[in-house]
Amino acid sequence: MRFGVDEAGKGPVLGSMFAACVRGDPADLPDGVADSKRLSPTRRESLAATIRDAFEVGVAEIPVARIDGDADMNTLTVAAHAEAIAGVGEPDDDGLCDAGDTSEERFARRVADASGVEVTAEHGADDSDPMVAAASIVAKVARDAHVETLADEYGDVGSGYPSDPTTRAFLREFVREHGELPDCARSSWSTSQDVLAAAEQSGLDEF
Repeated sequence: MRFGVDEAGKGPVLGSMFAACVRGDPADLPDGVADSKRLSPTRRESLAATIRDAFEVGVAEIPVARIDGDADMNTLTVAAHAEAIAGVGEPDDDGLCDAGDTSEERFARRVADASGVEVTAEHGADDSDPMVAAASIVAKVARDAHVETLADEYGDVGSGYPSDPTTRAFLREFVREHGELPDCARSSWSTSQDVLAAAEQSGLDEF
């Protein structure tokens, strides 16, 4: 038995970050498990359903309110990994996290301190380790489902990433119409602050 942990949605300006822990025998993983970024949405969803049926799975959500709080993103990523691990109890077998810090050792130590479970961490583990890849798939599918709920509420919000023109257009239009950011926006992100500043400047120019 082993477990792997990874997160999805660390960088977007919209919505929550998710982390997943997948625990079981790597030999039982379905064919085609890989870093979620290498898979189509349809393939990810199919694999995630199979993984959830055959393995212990814990999923943690870090909502916008926590992201805009006092903690930095490295600390929140540690918390997400620890909370996902808690979702499978207190595993005493080998665990590997995709390192969410420049220092693999520091990230592993912080996750271990937060979870009470010994883990190691490696950069790029979602691409090199099948259990972490499985966790990346589950986390990404959870994040994608979350973005779909945002689209149901707000209309097309794009991927939620600052580099996405659809996401930036959504934020600009929402602020233009409502004078404030939507609740799903990470207000502490520079993208959000830039949209507010541009709207304020536009208002001054019109005045």
